[in-house]
Amino acid sequence: MSLKSFNKIFATIMRVKLQSTLATLLCWSCLLMGMSVSCATEVQWHGFVAQGAIQAEKSNFINQTGDPSLALTEVGVNALIQLNPRWRVAGQVVYLDGGNRYPDGLKLDYLFVDWTLVNQLDWQLNLYIGRYKNQHWIYSSTRDVPLTRPSIVLPQSVYFDAFRDIAVSSDGLALKTRLDNRLGHFELNWSLGSTPLSRTQTKLLLGEQVQGQSKQKYVHQASAFWQPTETNWTVGLSLLDSEFSYYTSAMDIMFDGDFVVQRLMLNAHYVQARWQLISEVFQERMDTVGFFEPQFSLQQFGQGGYVQGLYQLNTRTKLQATLDYYVVNKDDRRGQQLMASTGGMVPAYFGYQHSASVGISFELADRLRLQAEHHWVEGTGRLAPTVLPDLQTNTHQYWQLWALQLMYWF
Repeated sequence: MSLKSFNKIFATIMRVKLQSTLATLLCWSCLLMGMSVSCATEVQWHGFVAQGAIQAEKSNFINQTGDPSLALTEVGVNALIQLNPRWRVAGQVVYLDGGNRYPDGLKLDYLFVDWTLVNQLDWQLNLYIGRYKNQHWIYSSTRDVPLTRPSIVLPQSVYFDAFRDIAVSSDGLALKTRLDNRLGHFELNWSLGSTPLSRTQTKLLLGEQVQGQSKQKYVHQASAFWQPTETNWTVGLSLLDSEFSYYTSAMDIMFDGDFVVQRLMLNAHYVQARWQLISEVFQERMDTVGFFEPQFSLQQFGQGGYVQGLYQLNTRTKLQATLDYYVVNKDDRRGQQLMASTGGMVPAYFGYQHSASVGISFELADRLRLQAEHHWVEGTGRLAPTVLPDLQTNTHQYWQLWALQLMYWF
């Protein structure tokens, strides 16, 4: 049996309808252990409220006009319920308004049971069941909370905002193990699941013209991180294999199609007393079959990555600077083949997107932060939608982005 067949079969078996509230999942997990809801021995909950202003002139990153916008709202509440030393339940509900970056509204980011299978001094193994968090990238498990991100807008090469809801969590199973030995600290992660896609998400990813529905069949991921003994470095490797399908409607102008995405990513994180250096680089294969026409078939390899520096200027002020690089096709880095293949309808700058950004954050008071940043961007290869791009709005090769956000947490 091939890996692809295994992914499909396993994902089908694991695809269950998750309950929409934390209390329901808590009752279910307590019943598994022969307990009632009153079994909870410890409850922790936290929340955050963040509001800002943002503008991405000469692009559709925030809106179609390029005008300043208040579509930079993030409100969330998360809870952790410790049932006993081996079982706990965690969940988070958020309200988001990010303009064109991702679908807005109320979302269940994650809701899962955490079962500690092994808990020894030098070895720990946990199983997550439900809508588990993505643990495979440096910022994948922290991007959902504004105060745990290094910037308001993360590097789009890796943390493409249009994929935010898909990348934050999935419905299925995940395993995490931590090991400590003479070689250092190791963290190994594995997960298999899928994420339901709304019609709004479908249009955001594929294009406003589509009338059908998309579905993620599965996403299979694995990652490993290693911090050698007595060093400030952590290095890692992550793998991703995922498949999406598109199903047309009666009035659709497109055709049924399948999209396979496979990614290999390397990362490194260096920490000193007052500064950090972070980098993630990847190569991504994307196969498209159908969609544009029944016999259509295309395979291409994209590449990207970023380097980010963080510096703690003083106890209340932090600086950050980032260089971000992305190409849709590694064999067409300046998009000339893309433009030629479309008869000039799609400009070459849709084949890549590179940016440089700087930012600063101020701790105005305990649990109150003001963050600001500016981005200089060339190309539109990471503006949604990517399959049927917005050619009417994104008519500029060069564009800029600024954002200012005030956040409070409790």
